[in-house]
Amino acid sequence: MDNQFATVLFGLSSALIWGAGDFCGGLAARRASVVGVLIVAELSGLALLILFGLVFREPIPATTSMAWGIAAGLSGTLGLGALYRGLATGKASIVAPVSAVVSSILPVIFAALTINLPSPVQLVGFGLALAAIILASQSASESGSNNALGYAFLAGFGFGAFFILIDQAGGEGSTFYPLAIARAVSVPLLIGVMYGRGGSLPARSVIPLTVLSGVLDASGNVFFLLASTVGRLDVATILSSLYPASTVILSRIFLREQVTRLQLIGVVLALAAIVLIAL
Repeated sequence: MDNQFATVLFGLSSALIWGAGDFCGGLAARRASVVGVLIVAELSGLALLILFGLVFREPIPATTSMAWGIAAGLSGTLGLGALYRGLATGKASIVAPVSAVVSSILPVIFAALTINLPSPVQLVGFGLALAAIILASQSASESGSNNALGYAFLAGFGFGAFFILIDQAGGEGSTFYPLAIARAVSVPLLIGVMYGRGGSLPARSVIPLTVLSGVLDASGNVFFLLASTVGRLDVATILSSLYPASTVILSRIFLREQVTRLQLIGVVLALAAIVLIAL
């Protein structure tokens, strides 16, 4: 398979799966403690990653990869917690696009400094993708709030750092275990936060939705790492960061949220951006 095509395919798969995971996680966070939701989601994703590692007989990663995985886990936990908390406030139109844009800009800057700039056509595609992320997540029924904006920037910073760090952790023959290490390191931290703040795990009725969010998030991570491994980090990040479109579509189907004209324009721009980035 051509590397460029594989990067696009894996990156878009990550976006679709992440968007579904964020929808499930945000919905669960409206019905239970954010920290409790994160613990169950992280454990379910961890179990899936370890299972895949065993099934595919993946070798244990080197010590350096483990260290990068630990750092990625801390950053990812920060980002996911901020995202779920922001979505739980009902300000998805603010949190989703801002966090996605911030998280995608950081790896693009990192790649430009450590590798080189992508082609001019791809740069245009990056610009269209960033515009698509913002427009596809807009909602006429929601207004802004400083708290939601703060959660959005915090989530974006956490995810952006995660993208960079997990890309360093991954390598030939190492996909599932670096991601499993990233999740494993976050679980004790989250448990400590939950008991320190007097929180609790989700009720039994919320568990299936929470487990699903964790499985989808872990699967999205796998596809992102595959995309960044076979291709450029910035291309993989930009394509994966189109996940708000998936979240919005699911919200329209299951929560009956109206799709605005701006959202439709965002979808068209996203399709154009995918074509340019794939060139």
